[in-house]
Amino acid sequence: MAQIAANLQRIKNGQRRYAITPRVPAGFIQPEQLQKYIDVANEFGAVLKLTGSQRIMITNLKAEDVDKAWEMLGMEPAYTVSNRVRSVKICPGTTFCKRAKQDSVHLGMQIERKYLSQEMPSKMKIGVSGCLNSCTESRMKDVGIIGTVEGWNVYAGGSGGAHPRIGDLIAEVTTEKEALALVDRIIAYYKENAQIERMGEFIDRIGLEAFKAAVLGDLEGAPAESKSDEPAVFLPGHGNDPEPEAPRLEAGAPITPDTIIRDIVDTYPNVVPVLQSIGMGCLGCPSSTAEPLWQAAEIHGVNVYDLVQKLETARKGA
Repeated sequence: MAQIAANLQRIKNGQRRYAITPRVPAGFIQPEQLQKYIDVANEFGAVLKLTGSQRIMITNLKAEDVDKAWEMLGMEPAYTVSNRVRSVKICPGTTFCKRAKQDSVHLGMQIERKYLSQEMPSKMKIGVSGCLNSCTESRMKDVGIIGTVEGWNVYAGGSGGAHPRIGDLIAEVTTEKEALALVDRIIAYYKENAQIERMGEFIDRIGLEAFKAAVLGDLEGAPAESKSDEPAVFLPGHGNDPEPEAPRLEAGAPITPDTIIRDIVDTYPNVVPVLQSIGMGCLGCPSSTAEPLWQAAEIHGVNVYDLVQKLETARKGA
C-alpha cells in the first residue's frame, strides 16, 4: 500500500486506482519537470490531468506504483490532508499580462510559501488576481486578493461546491505589505476561532461586521506605506469610504490619448465600433475599460493619434 500522499480515485472490478498531485507554485513549471510527468505516465500507464488549482494530477496509478512515481518525480505533494490550505491560485499579473494592474505573482508567491499546507479548521483555498477580471476566481476563494489601479481589494468567505458563496469585501488597501498584513489577520482569526467550517460559514455564523471588526481594527502592525494621506483601509459603511469619482468625460468634451476607455464608451457609445475595429473585444471587462486610450492603442499596436482622430470623427458624427 502506498506510503506517500495519494488519493483513491476509483474502484472498478475490484481494482483500486490512485492519483497524486505534485506542488506547482503559481502554476509555473520548468520543461525538465514536465518531462518527469511524461516519464511517470509512460512508465506506469498513468493519465495526466490539468486541475483547477494550476497543477497537473497523475491518475490511474496502482497502489504499488505510487511511491515509485513520487521518487521519479522528485517533487513534494501539493497537500496531504483536507483541512489545510490546499491551493494558492495566482494569475500572471504584471509579470506576464498586459491587463494586470498589480504584481499578483510576487504577492501570491509570498502567500503560497507561508501558508500552503498549513493546518486549518477546514480546507482553505486562496486566490490572487492582478486585476478586476479576476482570472483566478478570487472572490470564489476562502481568501481572495484582487489588484486594482489603487492597490488591492481583500475578500474573505468565497467558495464553490454545492453551496457556492461570493466572498465579502473586507477592505481596500494601498500597498502589498498592507494586503499581506490583512491576509495574516484574516487567516489567524479564522484559525483561532472557527469550528470545523469553511471561512464563509464562519463569517455567516458570527456576522460580517463582527468579522470585519476583529480582523481590521486599526491594522496595527501593518506597515504604513500608503501612497496618500487617505486611510490605509477603506471599510464600506463605516465612515471612511473613498469619495466617489466625478465623471472624467463630460458630453461634448474631446477625446484625448489620456481619456479612460470606460468614459469614452459611457459618454460616446456611438464610437464603440471604432474601438472594436482595432480588436478591442473586451469592452465589458473592468480591467480593460479602466485603461487610458494610449495604453489600449499600445496593446493593440495602433497609433494613438490616428485612433483619436477616428474617434473624434465618429464622435462628431462626421
